[in-house]
Amino acid sequence: MKTDKMFQSLLGLVLIFVLIFSMAACGGTEQASGEPAEDGTETEEPASDEPIIMVWYPNESAADYQPARDEFARLMTEATGRPVEHKLTTDYSIAIEALANGTADICFMGAQGYIEAKNANDAVEPLFVNSGASGTLDDAIYYSWLAVNKGDESNYMENGDYSIANIQGKKISFVSNSSTSGFKVPTSGMLAFFTKTDEWKDLTIDDLVEGGTFFEEVLFGQSHQGSAVNLLTGKADVAAFCDTEAAPYMDLASGEASKKGAVYEVKAGATAPFDTLVGKQCVLIQSTPVLNGPFAFNSESLPAADVEKIRALFTSPEVAANELIFVVPDSGKVGMFKKTDKEQFVLVEDEWFNPIRELS
Repeated sequence: MKTDKMFQSLLGLVLIFVLIFSMAACGGTEQASGEPAEDGTETEEPASDEPIIMVWYPNESAADYQPARDEFARLMTEATGRPVEHKLTTDYSIAIEALANGTADICFMGAQGYIEAKNANDAVEPLFVNSGASGTLDDAIYYSWLAVNKGDESNYMENGDYSIANIQGKKISFVSNSSTSGFKVPTSGMLAFFTKTDEWKDLTIDDLVEGGTFFEEVLFGQSHQGSAVNLLTGKADVAAFCDTEAAPYMDLASGEASKKGAVYEVKAGATAPFDTLVGKQCVLIQSTPVLNGPFAFNSESLPAADVEKIRALFTSPEVAANELIFVVPDSGKVGMFKKTDKEQFVLVEDEWFNPIRELS
């Protein structure tokens, strides 16, 4: 009897140890599913194991931007645990449509392209935007240029100042009709200027996009680089493009940066399509500040959990200090954004882009 009782006691202890071990094993499984670990951290499964699709405008699809694109992909994967695939494009409309219909999850786009994508699908939202030097939205701007070839600038002066009064009848190059700084902003300025005159009081946007009415010829470069090349090769007399996309290829030769009268020159060592244009110069006859464009996402294709993680990482000091994202002057690197002071990514609401919506 005594032996039986001892055996039963030992068996009870064994069962207790087995139960404790089983609970510990279950706890380990729960930790892998997102429960707190012993050190208080959490490990989470990705919201999806499918790749995040990032689609890029033609400007940022250029080979020079590959290191920056790859760094964006690395950071997206760090944030979400998901792989990233790039979709490069040769046309703005392809990128805009891809984001709107959900075949792409994220796109870096101008304000006008974002507005078009959101008009097509209200699920499109801004992810974040690059700030100005202050680190805020207060100076989150870049510049839309109208430029002419060096030597022709005197033809675009009126009362001692540069003017667009004489662009009528010229050959002009825009970027794309979905470009903010390469079309929407400059054409809005043209309409505001010329409809005040008796001759062109009925001028419409349609008159500006086809040659033979207002302009002799209208070209579309399909990228800011392409529009600048149209000018520098003599295909166009006037061209619209922006300062940020010109920066990897052109240096300020004289004047004040992004001010009327500033002269820009294709730098030595510039890559294609500027490699055969080294030393060519252009002069700004108009320069207009433009709201920075967003990285935008489709909320129907990108889970909210991933959006939260991406925003948390990309608005962090770590990314603000990343020299592949915010390029330090004279570093020799090519990136999408410059680091001059406190530049960083900041969150932004849809309403911030209303000034672009309200343009003609």
